[in-house]
Amino acid sequence: MNDIAPPPSPRLDVRDLRVVLALASAGTTAQAASVLHLTQPAVSRALLAAEDKLGTRLFDRTPRGLVPTAAGQRLVTGATRLLVEMGDLEHLVRAPVAPPTRLRLVCECYTVYHWLPSTLMRLRKSLPELEVALAVEHTYAPVAALEAGEIDVALVTTSVVPRGRLEERRIFSDEVVFIMSASHPLAARKTLTPEDLRENTLLIGQGAPAESHWFMASVFGRSRPRLRLERLPLTEAILDVTRAGMGVAVLSEWIASPHLGKGELVAKRLASGPLLRPWRLAWRRESDGAALRLLSALEATAPRGLLAG
Repeated sequence: MNDIAPPPSPRLDVRDLRVVLALASAGTTAQAASVLHLTQPAVSRALLAAEDKLGTRLFDRTPRGLVPTAAGQRLVTGATRLLVEMGDLEHLVRAPVAPPTRLRLVCECYTVYHWLPSTLMRLRKSLPELEVALAVEHTYAPVAALEAGEIDVALVTTSVVPRGRLEERRIFSDEVVFIMSASHPLAARKTLTPEDLRENTLLIGQGAPAESHWFMASVFGRSRPRLRLERLPLTEAILDVTRAGMGVAVLSEWIASPHLGKGELVAKRLASGPLLRPWRLAWRRESDGAALRLLSALEATAPRGLLAG
């Protein structure tokens, strides 16, 4: 029999990984303790033990809570993938001929369909035991559909996901920018102000109500001015109307960037800084295993190289 080299002996175990993931998601030891059904001191000791095993700091302690360091973020990404793979292995061992697990997925923002379909196709090849079906009829109320059990997972941007039967995990953030014709009066400005937006027609997609509430609060704070809004169903339509100088488009940077190199359109951001929109995966706890496999695939293929990071 050929000699087989012994497998490596990692310093961390599964409990360490679960603690790190819970802290990254919750942001505080108190909230992580609630998720893990442990005491807060036990979670603090577990974090210190994991950092001691690795010889590096995994989280920065800030006034806003625990923020993963570069090393911590690498561990979070790898730990998610590793636990998913372990779950897949256990699943194959226990039920190698089980029928595919079906997940009903809805996306709160239609722009996600610029990259999601190719991800789902790759997922079919790598995880044939997981079947993802799109439930677009719940686009405008994804969280309510989750709570009602009408869908299993949702890719959300600005909707609030209540604690309880639902779980959520951040995937990435994109920057919402303002696109206009190169001949538009605002094109000469370095940045834009809320007053500039009030004085111009804004071209937007037909998104969920939560997106509109988030935009208004992020740009105008407590004031709620009456805006001139033109809702168009397709990104291509928004860009064509923008080229014609008929308004200022409000779009994600990664959607707009392929159209900015021809000199017809320009992108501006607010003078107050980047307008960052978070993307998260939310799911029912009953779908934990399958949802985490989907999360791992989305983390590996989500748009990168954005202005917002």
